[in-house]
Amino acid sequence: MTTPTLPLNSGHEIPQLGFGVFLVDPAEAQRIVEDALEVGYRHIDTAAIYKNEEGVGRAIAASGIPREELFITTKLWNDDQGTDTAHRAIDTSLTKLGLDYVDLYLIHWPTPKRDRYLESWLALEQIQASGKTRSIGVSNFQPDHLERIITGSDTVPAVNQIELHPAFQQRELRAVHAQHGIHTESWGPLGQGKYDLFGMDAIQSAADAHGVTPAQVVIRWHLQSGIIVFPKSNSRERMQQNFDVFGFELTPDEMGAIDALDAGKRVGGNPDEVN
Repeated sequence: MTTPTLPLNSGHEIPQLGFGVFLVDPAEAQRIVEDALEVGYRHIDTAAIYKNEEGVGRAIAASGIPREELFITTKLWNDDQGTDTAHRAIDTSLTKLGLDYVDLYLIHWPTPKRDRYLESWLALEQIQASGKTRSIGVSNFQPDHLERIITGSDTVPAVNQIELHPAFQQRELRAVHAQHGIHTESWGPLGQGKYDLFGMDAIQSAADAHGVTPAQVVIRWHLQSGIIVFPKSNSRERMQQNFDVFGFELTPDEMGAIDALDAGKRVGGNPDEVN
C-alpha cells in the first residue's frame, strides 16, 4: 500500500501516515524502525531529545531503501535554541542519522521564557537554504508563537506538530494553520493511554461496524480530517494494524460522532509552560 502524501508549502510532499519513535528505547530503536520499514512505513519522526537518532539511522542504512523514498523528521531541542547552537544541532543530528539531509526539521517547543524561538527559526531558514533539510516547521507552537515567526521571517512553517487526539482536537489552532497553509501533524494521536479512548462508544461502534480495531478507527479519523499522523508501537503486529487503515472509510456520521468527543483534554505539556 502506498501511503497518501500531502503537498507542503516548501514544494515537497509528506506521507500522511508515519511512524513515531518517542520513548522508543535507544537500544531497541534499530530493530523497531527496521520492523516499521518492513511493514511499509516510509515516514519516520524522531528528535534529538529522544536519544534514538543513531538507532533510526542504522535502521535506515540496513533497510536498503533508497533515500528518496524515505521522509525523515528530527527536531531542535530546547537547550539548542539559538543561531550557532541550532547549526551545531542539525549537524549532530545528521551525523547520528547517517544522512546528508533530513526532509523536515522542527523547533521542538517554543519555550517562551527563553524567548529564542524567532532567532532559532531564522537559523532554520539558513539550515534549509544550506540543503541540510528540505522543509522546516515547528512543534507545539500556539497562535501567537506562529504569528511572531511568520511576521518576523520570510518563511511560513510547513507543519506544526501538536498534541491532538479525539479528546483534544485543537480546532482553533488548526484553523490558524489552515489560514496560513500550515499542515497539522498529530502527536499522541491515541491519547498516550492516559484516558479510556478505546472505550468511547463512538470509537468502539465504528470499530465494530468496520471490523477493525479502535486504534485503526482513530488513525483513520485523523487521516480523513486531513491531519498527518504517526502512531508508535514496539509491536510489529500493532505496527501492521496501524498501517492497515486504507481499506475502509468512516462515514460522515461516524466522523461527526468522533468530532463530538472533543473535551479540551490535554494530556501532555502546555506549550506556554514548557521551557
